[in-house]
Amino acid sequence: MEKAHYSPPWANTSIIGVAGSSGSGKTSLAVEIVSSLNLPWVVILPMDSFYKVLTPEQHILAHKNEYDFDSPRSIDFDVLVDRLKDLKAGRRADIPIYSFESHQRQKETTSIYSPHVLILEGIFALYDQRVLDLLDMKIFAEADADVCLARRITRDVRERGRDIEGCIKQWMSFVKPNFERYVEPQRKIADIIVPRGIENRVAITMVIEHVRRTLREKSRKHQQELQRLGKQAEDEPLTDNVLLLEQTRQIVGMNTIIQKPMTKEVDFIFYFDRLSSLLVERAMGNVHFNGKEVETPQGSKCNGLTMAGEVSAVVILRGGSCLETGLRRVIPECKSGRLLIQTNYRTGEPELHYLHLPNDISTHDSVLLLDAQMSSGGAALMAVRVLVDHGVPEERVVFVTYFAGRIGVNRLLNVFPNVRVVVCRIVEDFQDRWIEKRYFGC
Repeated sequence: MEKAHYSPPWANTSIIGVAGSSGSGKTSLAVEIVSSLNLPWVVILPMDSFYKVLTPEQHILAHKNEYDFDSPRSIDFDVLVDRLKDLKAGRRADIPIYSFESHQRQKETTSIYSPHVLILEGIFALYDQRVLDLLDMKIFAEADADVCLARRITRDVRERGRDIEGCIKQWMSFVKPNFERYVEPQRKIADIIVPRGIENRVAITMVIEHVRRTLREKSRKHQQELQRLGKQAEDEPLTDNVLLLEQTRQIVGMNTIIQKPMTKEVDFIFYFDRLSSLLVERAMGNVHFNGKEVETPQGSKCNGLTMAGEVSAVVILRGGSCLETGLRRVIPECKSGRLLIQTNYRTGEPELHYLHLPNDISTHDSVLLLDAQMSSGGAALMAVRVLVDHGVPEERVVFVTYFAGRIGVNRLLNVFPNVRVVVCRIVEDFQDRWIEKRYFGC
């Protein structure tokens, strides 16, 4: 099958660069933009995270306030550009953590994934041409030099464990001359120059309106892409990767009880849990096994099988939670993750609100993606995209659902043809979600 193209809403992330002198209010300006946008998918990335690892000699100078942190040579632009490219392409990026108290990069990193807007903030945000090529908007923050010095002293003493004498020494030796040499020239290439920082409401409003226009256009294109995929899937037959539970009398009987409106809540849960166990067992057919000989309590030999690799599950909240009892009955110690994907009822777009995955999920032999229903397939597309972006090969993903519409299934498999879908029933397209309401009683 020829693979269809799909880009999630966070692909081609809009990156805004905010440069300016140390203490010019760059961080406050970035925070104000985020606050004014009032969206969950806007992230601030400080360039301070990308200071280079110091040599022992440089480390000694740093503790004496004699190392030049305000030169472009102190920034690891190669790592910064790599991380920005990952985020621009919609991939996860691991961001270094730098300690100003110890003047060294920490072993831990922090991850950024799926921002629609990224604000890169730092004195050299507009310095490197490779960074400039990735920016969608360039901002330069201005402030009086005395104000900048006062802000820097306050910040470094309060947050970075410095003393006032050391702050002034660094300002006169490095910050002021480097501003004139490296920072101020960035002013010429800025799209917007913002004097007075967060007090300048006109400039902030201009930035916010530009970002909102960009996001509206991206949303429109994403909706068009989902519609195009749905149109392609309308008349296509189901592929061999759709694994339908055999409709035995027992399965049909349980489905009848589940579908009947007058079924008591306790009976609904009992029979749905039975079916979810069967669905998970069917999904385990994608798992690799190795032969293993064991000795029985009677002392005889038995040739059996053991799983070759680890199996994990990712629950799409909240519908996927209905399948967890069945999951635990089949794989009691299964590692699990969570995704919260909700449909924007105004636009019809799926939106990623929460993400937590096992750290080593990319090494797992099989990953079960659980959701009680698949309707349009928009949430399923986004969920599989998240797993692929976190290193899970699509052929290891098994989407497990109670029932699904034909268009939704075909839409998913047109984009990810190597994914397997385990489903109990194929139903009419675009049915309202009701399973979780019956299961949880609300």
